[in-house]
Amino acid sequence: MKLNLTVSKIAKITNAELVSGNPKTKVMSFVTDSRVIRPGDAFLALKGKNHDARQFIPEVLQKGASVVLAEKGFEIPKDSTASFVLVEDSLKALQTLAKYHRINSTLKVAAITGSNGKSTTKQMLRAICQTAGETIANMGNFNNQFGVPFSLLEIQPKHQYGIFELGASHPGDIEEIASLAVPDVAVITNVSAAHLEFFHDLETVYKTKTEIAQCLNFGGTLVYNADDVMLSRLKTQFKGKSISFGFDAGADLQILKTEKFAFTYKGEAYVLDLRLERHDKLNAAAAAAAAIALGVYMDNVKKGLLSYTPMPMRMERLHKEGVEFILDCYNANPASMQNALEILGRETAKPRIAVLGDMKELGETSKEYHRLIARQVLDNGVEYVFLAGNEMKYAYEKLKDAPGIKTFYASTPGEWTKELAAVLQKGGTCLIKASRSMNFENILKEI
Repeated sequence: MKLNLTVSKIAKITNAELVSGNPKTKVMSFVTDSRVIRPGDAFLALKGKNHDARQFIPEVLQKGASVVLAEKGFEIPKDSTASFVLVEDSLKALQTLAKYHRINSTLKVAAITGSNGKSTTKQMLRAICQTAGETIANMGNFNNQFGVPFSLLEIQPKHQYGIFELGASHPGDIEEIASLAVPDVAVITNVSAAHLEFFHDLETVYKTKTEIAQCLNFGGTLVYNADDVMLSRLKTQFKGKSISFGFDAGADLQILKTEKFAFTYKGEAYVLDLRLERHDKLNAAAAAAAAIALGVYMDNVKKGLLSYTPMPMRMERLHKEGVEFILDCYNANPASMQNALEILGRETAKPRIAVLGDMKELGETSKEYHRLIARQVLDNGVEYVFLAGNEMKYAYEKLKDAPGIKTFYASTPGEWTKELAAVLQKGGTCLIKASRSMNFENILKEI
């Protein structure tokens, strides 16, 4: 963080009460972890559903914290010389500070959301923008109500571009965090079945993802997937500036059906010496369209995409002891599972082996979508399938008696790793895919 604000200014921004201390005390950044507080630091005591950092205030004061921002409802030590800024809601205070910091910056911001591909698109766009100027992006899972404001507070005067991924698991989530980022470019990669435990249906997913368009900066541009059935509505529904992308002939940035990644934009064709799967061609097209909307030159688009390296555990290719592994354990939902199995089906190194774990947060639709996996496994020529998790039993029920395929099922992977290791002695291609909480990447360590 590079705030450089007085505590009185922070109190004004957050509509808080400065109850003690010197109003001219400068705050350069906030620390949220009491264990790393040093003398002179400012401590932000966040309060959540299962955590209340106010309990650590005595500890941080003892370590020499000069400023404490916290929710009301605790007793301030009478002998403390620290400045206390008291708020009604610590998360809202954090978000308000982040928005203030963002709108007082000069960088151009792109915000990316969607059911699948948003992290890869973010990394591709980041690679492009880095060839044009200093670029900041949120890291890892810093894409929620807490992570996005922390990421925005890292903006410095040197930054020319900000690339921020926005995640959502409930209606209203995107509006909440996109309104903090105030994007100059808003990207929607797709709409598919994800987090249906909370969204319930695809229409609600669509409404939530498209909330990002309402938060565009003045004169901003919406970038969206023209191939997506639901997002294609935006061609008539969205009245602002937009760039659509996709294989669809009507897309503004149209991906060409060639071996190398190629596309046309405004009558010009561009070919990159880059071979990508279909889903990554869409991600690359989204990044290219967003870069164009940010004002980045096409030469930078090419240079950035050619320098991009895939993220770990996202369709990551690994070669181990004669087996080609496709490791995709960062996330799983029906669309990404279908895509991964189709990629496995195109592999020529046999046998084709699918190691699959539960797709989480599908609610009442979980049984239906896990049963559908059985059909996809059979359609893509998989010869061995190893299933684990409470939900994968529905796929197992459909596969256990299917001809031409050997199926293993257990509640946890540890119950069939010996059998998997034996099958892998045959070589071939092995897809490992599950939701993040299943920790399927550990399977590689056990075989």
